[in-house]
Amino acid sequence: MRPKLLAFAATACLALSAVTAGTATAGPPMSPGLVPAMQRDLGLTAAQARARLADEAVASRVLPAAQQAAGAAYGGAWFDPGRGRLVVGITDPAAARSVENTGALTTPVAASAARLDAVKAAIDAGGPAPASVSGWHVDHRAGSVVVTVQEGASGPELAAFLDRARAAGPVTVATGPKPVSLAAGTVGGDPYYTGNVRCSIGFSVHGGFVTAGHCGRAGAEVYGWDRSRMGTFHGSSFPGNDYAYVGIGHGWWTVPVVLGWGTVSDALVRGSWVAPVGTSVCRSGSTTHWHCGTVLGHNQTVNYAEGAVHQMTKTSVCAQGGDSGGSFITGDQAQGVTSGGWGNCSSGGETWFQPVNEILQAYGLTLHTA
Repeated sequence: MRPKLLAFAATACLALSAVTAGTATAGPPMSPGLVPAMQRDLGLTAAQARARLADEAVASRVLPAAQQAAGAAYGGAWFDPGRGRLVVGITDPAAARSVENTGALTTPVAASAARLDAVKAAIDAGGPAPASVSGWHVDHRAGSVVVTVQEGASGPELAAFLDRARAAGPVTVATGPKPVSLAAGTVGGDPYYTGNVRCSIGFSVHGGFVTAGHCGRAGAEVYGWDRSRMGTFHGSSFPGNDYAYVGIGHGWWTVPVVLGWGTVSDALVRGSWVAPVGTSVCRSGSTTHWHCGTVLGHNQTVNYAEGAVHQMTKTSVCAQGGDSGGSFITGDQAQGVTSGGWGNCSSGGETWFQPVNEILQAYGLTLHTA
């Protein structure tokens, strides 16, 4: 019988945390299972995994200063694993020196991030998308908003939607699978339950935890892994967003850790810096436990059957039913809670998460950190 801790359905990784722009300094040791998992999921050697973690930690901390230095010329940013550096797209070469002085590399892009974000926001505000549309996102390197539709889709409703999207600005069309939310019926494991739905706990906040909004509505009762009463959903948003806040009590308490599931050691959460595109990221949930991949894009809209969800982050990490709400983390920094995706952890797939900082801001919460 386990002690009644706040049972996180996620696994974190301790990484180098004391980092300045351009130089990583000694920090807490990494979780013992992190490097082997990155070797398995990202095809790296142990030395490559350790070096990448250090480089990514620097890139995450350089990003805010680099974006500020670019100003109106900012055209997005991403981590380049080959060079181990943050790359910032710029629309005006005159901004390059200021950006490079922060420790980032620069490259020219066709459109500013502000311009592409405005195009995407116009599509978001244009009304419901057809079911054949999987979602849409900004591609800074391509200089356009990419609308993803299911292969073979056609018809007047889709054509009208694409015409409206193109009227907003630069848009390209790609094909891709339809993501689904990742809740599941009740089965064994280390989950939390609401009604007959099993989901995974995300990150501990003072007073409770954050998780996915599609797992329960405000006021719904929540029960822990041992089926004892845990608390209630104090707030929930889905679709539009996919996040929720569960307040706890009844003998449960919060701790700044995520559960290792025996695959890795339980690890501390030390903050919530945003990981740039290209950065490695790990996810764990009550079904598939721990898997790693990379961040593929920010500020994406996913068109679930229940409706569109905005401002999501896309990753190459797999997930399955019951993993919803579980933690995404890079290094020792919380990133977000699992929302949905396509595929599985046998054949592969992609998963989206709702950024944790947005959830904290929405409900006025404070992340519980070590």
